Amino acid sequence: MHRTFYQYLMTQRNPDSTEAVAEFANNAFFDQSFPKQSQDFHEVSQYLELNAGYLPSMTIFDDAWQAYLASEA
Repeated sequence: MHRTFYQYLMTQRNPDSTEAVAEFANNAFFDQSFPKQSQDFHEVSQYLELNAGYLPSMTIFDDAWQAYLASEA
């Protein structure tokens, strides 16, 4: 993997979209504590579970993580 999850997620930003992953990316962009350098599923997952009130469901993260892995393959 070359990109961090955050770098991948930023490619999904779209302020005009109501898609769940785009909204996740838009909100993560404004989250100054997001683990931007991480490529570790557990680190990012734990951070989101404890700190990301803007993420309505961890399923959105799981889907985004799978897309991230596919993009890095």
